[in-house]
Amino acid sequence: MVAAVALTAFMLLAPGVTATLPTSALAAVVIVAASSFVDLRTVVRLVRMSRTEAALLVAAFVGVAFVGVLPGVVVAVALSLAAFVRNAWNPYRAELGSLEGVPGFHDLSRHPEGQRVPGLVIARFDAPLFFANGDVFDTWVRTLVAQSPTPVRQVIVAAEPLTGVDTTAIDELVELDDHLARHGVDLVFAEMKGPVKDRLIRYGVGARFGPDHFFPTVHSAVREYRRRWDVEDDTDD
Repeated sequence: MVAAVALTAFMLLAPGVTATLPTSALAAVVIVAASSFVDLRTVVRLVRMSRTEAALLVAAFVGVAFVGVLPGVVVAVALSLAAFVRNAWNPYRAELGSLEGVPGFHDLSRHPEGQRVPGLVIARFDAPLFFANGDVFDTWVRTLVAQSPTPVRQVIVAAEPLTGVDTTAIDELVELDDHLARHGVDLVFAEMKGPVKDRLIRYGVGARFGPDHFFPTVHSAVREYRRRWDVEDDTDD
């Protein structure tokens, strides 16, 4: 505010003082003023933390510097959206298992000492399901079933990260359910959010995935699986 008031007063009280200054001198003033906005430490820190975000920063800077402010910002926003879609298309995914003495179910790739429940695959897909990643989800679950060390009877989808689903992803779910059913494998969901479940019903697959296909927690789904198939293993308690 002080700088704005001082600049306004300068323009009103001495409007012609800078008329005789060389253009190079005015350019130097602008460069010095602009250099105060450059935070190299933050740039270096961002490069170390996320190369993708660092690339977006560079793209925004280049766009604004050489194309213009609005076009540069538009390019940066478009690239950010593309990066978001890319991450959602190929998100982190994990098969879950139990750890002795630790409640819940955990990523087996991070805890190779974890134990699988015999005949059961617990799959977690950390992104909403939509047209770009529905096939990725389908293929991944089929691979987990095919590579299971024991014959699979049921697949539990740990659905808490599934914050959305579109019609294309619904078709992929139906195809996956049909594929698993042909191999004698049930597909159920645990911890699915209410709005996502409502969307499944609205899309017309409520009859296929009835109330017995949904469980409030992964633990309750596993408990029901053990009761149904008489599997004795209490490592998740």
